[in-house]
Amino acid sequence: MELQKFPNSNHHHDAPVSVEAGIPSEKTNFLQLKGDEPKRAQFTDFEGKTSFGMSVFNLSNAIMGSGILGLSYAMSNTGIVLFLILLMCIAFLSCYSIHLLLCSAGVVGIRAYEQLGVRAFGHPGKIMAALIITLHNIGAMSSYLFIVKYELPLVIQAFLDEASSLDNWYMNGNYLIIIVTVCIILPLALMKHLGYLGYTSGFSLTCMLFFLIAVIYKKFNIACPLEVFGNFSETSTTADETCTPKYVTINQETAYTIPILAFAFVCHPEVLPIYTELSNPTKRRMQNIGNVSILGMFTMYFFTAIFGYLTFYDNTEAELLHTYSKVDLLDTLILCVRLAVLVAVTLTVPVVLFPIRRALLQLLFPEKPFHWIRHTAIAVCLLFAVNLLVIFVPNIRDIFGIIGATTAPSLIFILPGLFYIRIIPTDQEPMKSRPKIQAACFTALGFIFMTMSLTFIGIDWTSGEKRNLGGH
Repeated sequence: MELQKFPNSNHHHDAPVSVEAGIPSEKTNFLQLKGDEPKRAQFTDFEGKTSFGMSVFNLSNAIMGSGILGLSYAMSNTGIVLFLILLMCIAFLSCYSIHLLLCSAGVVGIRAYEQLGVRAFGHPGKIMAALIITLHNIGAMSSYLFIVKYELPLVIQAFLDEASSLDNWYMNGNYLIIIVTVCIILPLALMKHLGYLGYTSGFSLTCMLFFLIAVIYKKFNIACPLEVFGNFSETSTTADETCTPKYVTINQETAYTIPILAFAFVCHPEVLPIYTELSNPTKRRMQNIGNVSILGMFTMYFFTAIFGYLTFYDNTEAELLHTYSKVDLLDTLILCVRLAVLVAVTLTVPVVLFPIRRALLQLLFPEKPFHWIRHTAIAVCLLFAVNLLVIFVPNIRDIFGIIGATTAPSLIFILPGLFYIRIIPTDQEPMKSRPKIQAACFTALGFIFMTMSLTFIGIDWTSGEKRNLGGH
């Protein structure tokens, strides 16, 4: 029986992969080296110390995105039952995608997304994976800072109650994102390990939980019909029709909600870094972290969507908080919710930055050990570039749309499926075996999602309509 051998963590780009029959036990962290005495795990990273709970917080925070604000609008265009079915399907597919990544990582003893690309397709695979992760997460970071840029001045203005405060420097969104980046995001991004952000991730999730509680409270606090939306309900002739929930709805907007729901569960660049830093790491333990995180976000997504929808019905707008503002612009609870959302997205930026830095380190400095100067320089350069993007580009939604439509399906469906097909040996699982056929179908589904998303963007461009397909 011939076993796989890893001379060291980085000299395996072109080495043939020969593994024993059968995937390693879930209690085994790697394939052992030849020899009489078993040795400790030969993964390419240090032994992790992050607890199960902190890992759940970090992965949940990576899943949670600004797209939660648009889920009620998505439900209004699908109906309650269809929305629930789609959300369940996407959550299940995300869990399966994590399973494919962990199986591939377990076979070759690697917990780096980029190194899986090397094993599957050589150096071009490494470049492809690093580029996709970088583009997708830069888009996510920029979207979060855009929320800070446009929402924080309004929150400050409401709390100060100054009609002319927009003329002051501290009401300028460009200055505010620089201050937030330097004072909050950069110090967190300079932490050595992702596991240290478990506490901030937990606080970020608490802020979003407060958002959910406020949405539920407002459902019973805002009466229907909504006279303030009289001009927005041209198709509704009676109050009963306006305030009647729809269970299944098919319209032009329905197809747009599918990519939004799919992108709402993108967390795959963070899965392997979190696995790296997990204490007592096993495939089963990390899969459980993924399942718990996705189940938690599924629950939060569904309750946010349904209570927001049952508050405004067909009057629900694409940005839920904006819909509440039309009822009462100075509502104290909604202002606090806006602040909580701002805190949540701000604390998510450092978590999203870690995979980008890891991808760049794998691409540019694969043989180099950890160094604080390199660690800091990459974080500073990334944040500087993202700030410039948010400050000087007035509208980059089309760019985000193209990036999101190509990178999100790649990270969720295409790459995990291809990695599994290429990395799992054929003598262990033939190409016609059920797991590899499932992985191939999963990959094909990713190409279908990508084609759909790009088609919708093309329709938007030709029709002059702009929709946010990012969802993250």
